[in-house]
Parts: sequence; structure tokens; C-alpha cells
Amino acid sequence: MFNLWYLGRPPWDSGISPPELLDYIKNHPPGHALDLGCGTGTNVVTLAQAGWEVTGVDFTWLAIWQARRKLKKVGRQARLFVSDVIGFQTNEEFDLALDIGCYHGVRDHEAYLITLLNHMRPGGHWLMYGFFKQDERSTGPGLTDRDIDLIKSHLELLWHQDGEDKWERPSVWFQFQKSK
Repeated sequence: MFNLWYLGRPPWDSGISPPELLDYIKNHPPGHALDLGCGTGTNVVTLAQAGWEVTGVDFTWLAIWQARRKLKKVGRQARLFVSDVIGFQTNEEFDLALDIGCYHGVRDHEAYLITLLNHMRPGGHWLMYGFFKQDERSTGPGLTDRDIDLIKSHLELLWHQDGEDKWERPSVWFQFQKSK
């Protein structure tokens, strides 16, 4: 069912890399990056064009197909996998893990964090964007204060920037770091 969104243009897919990612790229040397929930690969392409070795993961095969087309169009390469982000397997360690709207949508945040930590290099960063739930008792997507506390029990918070998404929901950008 989720694949059907990618027959058109999903409302969350702007096709433009956010300024938070562009600032990160500008201020950090290229390394290995993992885009969790990479969708159609907009940010995979941006990172690859900036000299990063990139791996993208999305559970939607049609999104990965589109990401491969984008990479081919700009003459760049990346490793792309159709997989759930929880339990994703690779032997690589990453300097940067990027998550724009994936963590707030998964059901098992503890399992996600275990997978993330297993793939992050010591000293590596997690750049994450998500929106908050209007009601913390809701079973739908969104972050809660408890989710943020869980993350902080595993990673150091370097900065955050509060805002609103285009639907006027409270949202936030975070940069976390794994202990060295």
C-alpha cells in the first residue's frame, strides 16, 4: 500500500535537501553516510555529490527504484537497499546517519536505536528530523518526550532546532553523537 504513494509524488517528498543537511555537509568532511528511510534518494544524491560514500535504506521498493534513477541521472553511485530500517544488516560503520521522518514513524523505537547504534561509528552523528504527536497517547506517528529521553539515554544531544512542519505540527531537528 505504501508503494502507491510513489506512483505520484508523496506529500513528504520535496525533492530538495534541507538546509540542516546542507549545513552539516558544509561543516564536516566527507565520510560514510547512511540515509534511513531514504525515499526517492534526494538526500542520497546530495551526499554523493558532496563526496560522501552513501548507503540508502527504504522499505518501499518503488522509492528505491526512483532513487537509483536519480543517481544514474547525475552519474553518481550509492548502495541502496529495500529493507526495513529495524534490523537492517551491513558490516559498515557510518560517520553520519540521516533520518528525515523515519524514526517518528516506526513502532519499536528501542529496536530502531539498537540498529542505529550498531551502524554508527564511535563519534558518529545522527541528524534526525521528526514531528511531535499532538496527543502522547496516540498510536500514530510522531515523537514524544519519552522518545527523546530514550534517545538521550544512548546518544549525546549536540543541538536541536524547534519548528513546525508544513501541516503546522510542532517539529524538531536534532543532531546527536555516539560516544567515542
